[in-house]
Amino acid sequence: MNDMTPIASEVVTSENGKPFKLSRRGFLGASLGALVLGVTLPVGRARAQAAAAAITPGSRVAAFLEIRPDSTVLFRSAFIEGGQGIFTAMAQIVGEELDVDPANFVVEGAPPGPDYLLTGGGRFTGGSMSVRMSYDAMRKLGASARHMLLQAAAARLSVPVAELSTEPGRVVHSASGRAIPYGEIADAAAGLPLPTDVVLRDRADFRWIGKPVARLDVRDKSTGKAKYSIDLKVDGMLYAAVQHSPRLGGEPDALQNEADVRGMPGVHSIHSLPGVVAVVADSWWRARMAVEALQVTWTDAVGTAHAMPADFSTEAHMAKLKATTGDGVAFESEGDAESALASAARVVEATYDAPYLAHGQLEPPSALARWNDDGSLELWIPNQAPEMFQAEAAKLADIAPEKVIIHSPMLGGFFGRHFLYQTANPFPQAIQLAKAVGRPVKLIWSREEEFLRDTLRPMAAVRFRAGLDASGMPVALSAVAVGEGPTGRWFGRQPDKVDGSAVEGIAGKVYTIPNRRVGQIHVDDPAIIGFWRSVGHSMNDFFYETFFDEMADAGQQDPYELRHRLLADNPRHRTLLEAVAELSGGWRRGPFTAEDGTRRARGVAMASPFGSEVATIAEVSLKQSEIIVHDVWVAIDPGSIVNPAIIDAQVNSAVALGLSSALLEEVVYVDGMPQARNYDGYPILTPDRMPRVHVRIVESGAPMGGIGEPGLPGVPPAIANAVSVLAGKRVRSLPLSKLDLKGVDG
Repeated sequence: MNDMTPIASEVVTSENGKPFKLSRRGFLGASLGALVLGVTLPVGRARAQAAAAAITPGSRVAAFLEIRPDSTVLFRSAFIEGGQGIFTAMAQIVGEELDVDPANFVVEGAPPGPDYLLTGGGRFTGGSMSVRMSYDAMRKLGASARHMLLQAAAARLSVPVAELSTEPGRVVHSASGRAIPYGEIADAAAGLPLPTDVVLRDRADFRWIGKPVARLDVRDKSTGKAKYSIDLKVDGMLYAAVQHSPRLGGEPDALQNEADVRGMPGVHSIHSLPGVVAVVADSWWRARMAVEALQVTWTDAVGTAHAMPADFSTEAHMAKLKATTGDGVAFESEGDAESALASAARVVEATYDAPYLAHGQLEPPSALARWNDDGSLELWIPNQAPEMFQAEAAKLADIAPEKVIIHSPMLGGFFGRHFLYQTANPFPQAIQLAKAVGRPVKLIWSREEEFLRDTLRPMAAVRFRAGLDASGMPVALSAVAVGEGPTGRWFGRQPDKVDGSAVEGIAGKVYTIPNRRVGQIHVDDPAIIGFWRSVGHSMNDFFYETFFDEMADAGQQDPYELRHRLLADNPRHRTLLEAVAELSGGWRRGPFTAEDGTRRARGVAMASPFGSEVATIAEVSLKQSEIIVHDVWVAIDPGSIVNPAIIDAQVNSAVALGLSSALLEEVVYVDGMPQARNYDGYPILTPDRMPRVHVRIVESGAPMGGIGEPGLPGVPPAIANAVSVLAGKRVRSLPLSKLDLKGVDG
């Protein structure tokens, strides 16, 4: 909006999905009659680089907002909606300062561009970063747009700006009783310079921030109108399905029955691509039936990065992790842990482990690719980082990045699956197939192919040693994480430094233990590992918080009371621990007899993920060797909040996933291949096993933290700690379905 200079003709997409040339002026006139505050379109490489250098991400109203004649607002979000409620949160934040009811927003994912690089100079929807890293910028953006509308109204009404105010969607001149809807002055406002300074609304006057505003995406999702990548169509489109090599690194050699498959109904063509064979057909079902009928001979490729060894097994790899000795590279060191351990009255030692996990998102991976007449490539793909996907697609297609048009539909499940992972995305295959057949191609991976090529949460083991004094109080703690972290895998690893994602949830704990050391021993993971909801915290908080209870038991300390005592110097965390105890009706470990006669116990855990603080209590019983989780209480302190209803929903969601991973989930490899190819072999939590979830939000006023992931890490240790009480033995490995609970029902 501050840069309204004419832009040369750009490629945009018409209503029927085909590209056409249109000037900026033409676009403004053609945009459904809207009076546009601004829109960013792709520009040439040299001009794009020059523009990017001059752009402060999040500052240009023109890139984000379009006010329509009816005063509704189209907002282009830098962050992708994947069920976490980010579109609604963005509407609340911008609407608060713009003075537009969030219900009058239409939000869509923004295209690649320098305006949207709001996460540390890049753009990535993940790490629970979206709101907390864009909050200030989006408030200023809304306030800037409101100021420009006030200026435009002042000129229209011939009154000073100081005499004007706004009500939702309109500018008001109280003295004369006149009012102008935003839609009538949006064009005039678009020609005004961006204000250099704006006054933001006082927190006490918030109408939408901090309130449980209804989700903007719920109605369309509930009525089937929401469009995911898997739903999209363009004219002339063909469909594709694939059969991957059973082991990563294999390449197609011979197709024994190619002629027979070519003759199957609807089959257009058969293709051999790196690591995969594909069938293109006139429907996806026909493509799938045909590709699964192909009899393929696979051969091992030479030099394929991360090719899976034919003898790889998860059992052997876990044994290797546990057998790896040493203290590793130090990540955190406080005091002298070794000396304190040597002089401790008692030393407690234990090794904990956790398995690979799949993402298991509802929507299978898909990609729609179209090569346009002007040589540009258009992609509709589920993704968490449009610029990264654009750059990679350009490299694969051997064209300039600005020739790649990325559409980012809402995601049918998130969980870290839609990052730019090697070998785990279908869009490279879709690009090649669309090029080969000369028509748009929509490729969908079947559930079986997804399980075969999904990236995995890493496998890990951690060795703990704790030193206790004569009274049973901890004086030292040493932890060595063994394995590989996803951050190092995808962003580069330095041999002499620890991958933070491998130790987060073990390092940085706030308990006052005077001598501490946390280190890592890097061991290459043969699998394609990736980010999983709450990343390292998802297993590391299980390791630490469960060992904490083991340490407390060794010192004959109640685990809740020990935590409370060790948080004496951390009032924020102590308050949160007290809050979850109060929420649960008061701490009691058990075993105790509930009103229904069942024998129950409770476990407690704390976690500090993604800038938020969380305390969790779970109540558990055992029935016929099955773990029953009755209630989970979560107190969460994200510093400050935007939408408490979304926080509640996200905590419930995180509890479900944390419970599923704790009780059931495990990816097992034998002979280099995953044994589960669908949910029949990879059980997840069923609705009948979902506990009651109780959430309390504690706003401490600390800097804003994340929401999407923090509710998960405390769940596995809280459950495991309760199970340990009932079973009379420590739980050191996940999933809990492996635990022998015969004879301990009650």
